[in-house]
Amino acid sequence: MLSKFFKPEVIRLNVECNCWQDAIKAGTDLLLHKNYVEKRYLDAIIRNHKELGPYMVISPGIMLAHARPENGVLTLSLSLITLKEGMVFGNETNDPVKLIITLAATDQKSHLALLAELMELLMNPEDVKNIIAAKKKEEVIAIIDRYSK
Repeated sequence: MLSKFFKPEVIRLNVECNCWQDAIKAGTDLLLHKNYVEKRYLDAIIRNHKELGPYMVISPGIMLAHARPENGVLTLSLSLITLKEGMVFGNETNDPVKLIITLAATDQKSHLALLAELMELLMNPEDVKNIIAAKKKEEVIAIIDRYSK
């Protein structure tokens, strides 16, 4: 399932950003260009971060950026970016972030199987380290393929 969503056009590696908002935008832009989300999805993710804090920084170095389906999701989709420099999002335990996965879910349930596969991948520190260090999208896709059912 993961392989179906992580195609080269929704992956960017070694992205340079000036601030955490730019980092979130880099991930949502990949979905926006494919018409998977509307621009307001980015605004909703940023608003959630400001209002609710850095809860989307789910483990050391990893952010799962998302907002509610009604905030502009058009198609169930994912994007993945790695950051050239770690970005601080305000999570004392898990900053700095080097990997941002943006999830756009169309409802409350259809993404759960996808999320289960993604979590299996993200719980493997060696594979996460290799994704962050990857120089080519094909390297990332090869790792992801091992978790796709």
